[in-house]
Amino acid sequence: VPEELPVVERREDIARAIREHQVVIVAGETGSGKTTQIPKICLELGRGRVQRIGHTQPRRLAARTVAARIADELDTALGEVVGYQVRFTDQVSQATAVKLMTDGILLNEMQRDRALREYDTLIIDEAHERSLNIDFILGYLKQLLPRRPDLKVIVTSATIDVDSFSRHFDDAPVIEVSGRTYPVDTHYFDPLQEDEEGVVEQIGQLVADIGAGRFGPRGDVLVFQSGEREILETARLLRREIGERMEVLPLYARLSNKDQQRVFQARTRSARRVVLATNVAETSITVPNIGYVVDPGFARISRYSYRSKLQRLPVEPISQASANQRLGRCGRIAPGTCYRMW
Repeated sequence: VPEELPVVERREDIARAIREHQVVIVAGETGSGKTTQIPKICLELGRGRVQRIGHTQPRRLAARTVAARIADELDTALGEVVGYQVRFTDQVSQATAVKLMTDGILLNEMQRDRALREYDTLIIDEAHERSLNIDFILGYLKQLLPRRPDLKVIVTSATIDVDSFSRHFDDAPVIEVSGRTYPVDTHYFDPLQEDEEGVVEQIGQLVADIGAGRFGPRGDVLVFQSGEREILETARLLRREIGERMEVLPLYARLSNKDQQRVFQARTRSARRVVLATNVAETSITVPNIGYVVDPGFARISRYSYRSKLQRLPVEPISQASANQRLGRCGRIAPGTCYRMW
């Protein structure tokens, strides 16, 4: 276990709660290590021997990278003790004890196996994102638990919504885990222009200043953007302006697996990196070596309109909770700096 993770300090408490209760809520800020360490605590308790430990993530990219990380920490090949299943890809074998999957895959399995007999433990990760999938799963589990007294459920969340999860599961115990390990300086400044083009230019200027070492030498830069189109525009601008000084890496869900993996691999050259990501990098996955976060404060969020019966993806200002999650992406390896463009 990486000893520096805050979750390690509460390891005994978490293990005791899982032993004594059917449902446990683990609350902690991003960066506390909940996602990678809780499945290992369950393995140590003897879970996952005959049935499996199911571990859900809101996104495919998160399921894949978290599975790879846990397998690496356990020193096994991916697809053996730890496997993952997402739409179109299945890396699970007979020997798999911990199965990472998207919440959509678990919903699908509920149709075929109403009692979820494949699992003795379910970890519902990033439950604070409160998608329709997660809300349905939590509702379904509540009525399944009396029929499956052997099934353990662990719900993890950032430090919001914790009380409502606990109440839903008849006052289940809540264990708080502290978050980031290093302080983060936060700087606010208004965008010079409200339009998208102006914001992209301002991001470019800020990243160029960081790349030139004006704010000190620490770490790579993570820039949050609302969608693929904005990422490609910013990447074009940055490659033109500072391409020889910094490596520009996009990160979004539709990107090929090979290109996504470049973000998590060691640097191929000595230049510092700029990672341009959608809110896929906000939770679950940890982009390594981030010293600076640039946050324009917008995200593309799935909305269902009851009147028009349409699913839309409007760009909206992010919530305070999301802003704090983004800020927590630096301050993992050393003191960090977050620039908020509002």
